[in-house]
Amino acid sequence: MVKTGTSDKQKAPELVAFGEAVRRRRKDLGYSQEAFGDACGIDRSYMGGIERGEHNLALINILKIIEGLGVQPSEFFRDMDKPVGHARKPGRKS
Repeated sequence: MVKTGTSDKQKAPELVAFGEAVRRRRKDLGYSQEAFGDACGIDRSYMGGIERGEHNLALINILKIIEGLGVQPSEFFRDMDKPVGHARKPGRKS
């Protein structure tokens, strides 16, 4: 396991958003961090780092987590969608 040294480095906002979405859904399901880590096959302390946005995960671990939450990847990632600020108008060329 590689540590990212987040104490002296700012966390990537995408990793923080992913971790917050995992934590919110995990809690909604009533899982403790340890029980959810067990269900996903991921160590509890590593799961804590994921929820804090400290780990850049491999796709296989992302899919394990999403499966453990019982949702489709598309549904999970909608939690991370940002509002569109300046959408192009139809028929307008850039």
